Amino acid sequence: MSRQAENLSGSLYMVAAMGAFALEDMFVKSATAVLPVGQVLILFGLGGMGIFALLARLRGEAALVRPDRTLAIRSGFEVMGRICYTLALALTPLTSTSAILQATPLVVAMGAALFLGETVGWRRWVAILIGLAGVLLILRPGMQGFVPASIFAVLGMIGFAGRDLATRAARARLSNAQLGVYGFGALVVSGALALGWTGGAAFPDWSTARHLGAAILFGVLAYECLTRAMRRGEISVIAPFRYTRLVFAMILGIVVFGETPDAATWIGSAIIVAGGIYTILREGRARR
Repeated sequence: MSRQAENLSGSLYMVAAMGAFALEDMFVKSATAVLPVGQVLILFGLGGMGIFALLARLRGEAALVRPDRTLAIRSGFEVMGRICYTLALALTPLTSTSAILQATPLVVAMGAALFLGETVGWRRWVAILIGLAGVLLILRPGMQGFVPASIFAVLGMIGFAGRDLATRAARARLSNAQLGVYGFGALVVSGALALGWTGGAAFPDWSTARHLGAAILFGVLAYECLTRAMRRGEISVIAPFRYTRLVFAMILGIVVFGETPDAATWIGSAIIVAGGIYTILREGRARR
């Protein structure tokens, strides 16, 4: 397969992954309207663990391996990210929550420079700071449009960035299915912590059960497509398509939940995406 064909294939997988992630968020948000956040995370995590454990067995792999320090740190950040991001989905608009999440690559680039010793030039630092300014524009702290629960989206984004940094620093070679088992297992731990704090577990009705089932299927599909995307073609070409998730999320937020993003959300989203794409492109040039 030519490089151009690999780039096209990887880009299509990335768009498919982002669409599936947006649908996962939509169904999770619908489920949290009926069930406690902790219970949704537990059921979602158990479903994903089961599917990836089955995939691992079908591929002749052990579903579980002995965790090392890096995997433990990765799981800790995953727990933080999942609890906070799911709370943000439950308590704030899907559009603004998804927009804030798009700053994750910027925070990863900043963390790689601060903690992993990677070189980040001044242009990328400017892009990172501009992108973070876009997050502040969406949050509007101290202003009339400020929604305190949006802080959960920021904490979730930081948790996911920490997870990605720990993954980058990992020395152990885990398969996609094994990473999936541990990733969804972190959801079970997250849910147990949240449910232990809030209580209120209930038996899901048929409609909520369908939403949870759909969230699990789209979550597994998104994970698989994302993995395939990142293993094809050039990262600098494929990674910017990650931001299509925001487009999908805004469409779903408007059509399904009747949300109306204001001008600050639109502008802040555009700033975050522009900063992220520039950072990715600069990183791609630096590697050549």
